[in-house]
Amino acid sequence: MVGVRGAAPMPVAVSVPASVLDSVSKEVAMSDTLVSDDLTADEIRSLLKLDGNATCGFVRQTYVGSPAIAPGGLPPPFADGRPLGSALYFLVTPDAPVRLHRIRNDQLYHAYGGDPLELFLLHTDGRSERVIVGSDLRAGQRVQQLIPGNTFHTARVTGSRRWFLGASTAWPGVTPADVEIGDVEALAGQYPPVAGELRAIAASVVSV
Repeated sequence: MVGVRGAAPMPVAVSVPASVLDSVSKEVAMSDTLVSDDLTADEIRSLLKLDGNATCGFVRQTYVGSPAIAPGGLPPPFADGRPLGSALYFLVTPDAPVRLHRIRNDQLYHAYGGDPLELFLLHTDGRSERVIVGSDLRAGQRVQQLIPGNTFHTARVTGSRRWFLGASTAWPGVTPADVEIGDVEALAGQYPPVAGELRAIAASVVSV
């Protein structure tokens, strides 16, 4: 299949020292009450110094774990060494969605503010799942969402403010070798219940 790896390696569980978690929390912790809904996407991009990204709208990396885990310190596919963890802000707008992709690492999405994010997960067992990431707990939205390693996913903003601000944290830390862009048509064929959504989100991409 074009653009899709073969058998996906099993996600690797990594024990994270408490000191690392504390450092990440200080760097990325941010209550959504601090993000004013009257901000525009352009203002957020300027204030947080976000740049266009090939997969996640507009991004700025905020944390890379140091010291790194040395080569041989983790099993494949991370045996060549990785940062202890990594974190980034990401901003999604109607023409800059989360493009269809996967990373090898487990990651958490965190909701900070704006409109809800409609997230589609393509699980390795053939299931598809739709999750709403946002701050309305009464409506069943999730302020955190786990995306297991090797799970293709894509997402779009919904609502009137026309932006979603969140963060992604991952362990071990993500490197470019861990990221794979998905083949929309191939995956639409494998996951027919969400084929229309996959195509619609891919067609909405204007900003990168």
